[in-house]
Amino acid sequence: MKVQLFIPCLVDQLYPETAFNSIKLLQKAGCEVVYNPEQTCCGQLAYDAGFWDEAKRVGLKFLADFSEDCYIVAPSISCTGMVKNGYDDLFTNSTLHNSCRNIQSNIFDISDFLVNVLKKDYFGAELVGTAVYHHSCSGDPQSEAIKEPMQLLRQVGGLELIEMEEPDGCCGFGGSFAVKFEGISAAMAEQRVISAMQAKADFIIATDSTCIVQLQAYIDKEQLPIKTKHIADVLTSGWANI
Repeated sequence: MKVQLFIPCLVDQLYPETAFNSIKLLQKAGCEVVYNPEQTCCGQLAYDAGFWDEAKRVGLKFLADFSEDCYIVAPSISCTGMVKNGYDDLFTNSTLHNSCRNIQSNIFDISDFLVNVLKKDYFGAELVGTAVYHHSCSGDPQSEAIKEPMQLLRQVGGLELIEMEEPDGCCGFGGSFAVKFEGISAAMAEQRVISAMQAKADFIIATDSTCIVQLQAYIDKEQLPIKTKHIADVLTSGWANI
């Protein structure tokens, strides 16, 4: 199966290893991965900040960069959620209405794609330790997107999944929210990290790099003995030993 890989701007700039691991994961699942180096951003940050005209310009480029006839897979549930839902506000009843709808139906977060399209959840990964899963609140509000990551993580050898208090809590990033309301944003990150530590987790695993940036920044600032990991990095852990 041929899939187009969408690497969000935050992954591209801060977590390139997650991008490469996403390719390895899709290839191990039997996919032919196609990457368009001209791609940039989905427009989520501008959209969330209320700059819809700017978001539409970025969205126009996104629609031009990807084929509507092929699956699009991204290691970012908030970016796929932006395309699936935010683009309704930007392109409904426009000249791009139909092509936008086709792309919306073909774009998937990598966890959703592996479990629900490819019907695969075991990839021979090994990661010893305990972990909590942090669900991004800016993902697709119409999906039960916590089920697929948990199904995948349960197949990782050596990993014990535990639940923290208020598992659906927000990390506090929210794009420009983290800048405009820094104190509130930092307090929300602190709450999530402390909750994970109280559950005695070694790792906080997420499907969204924005959450990882937010939580890891607090962890680094306070020099805490816990780490964040993207699910694509977890699902490719330990492969050298197989």
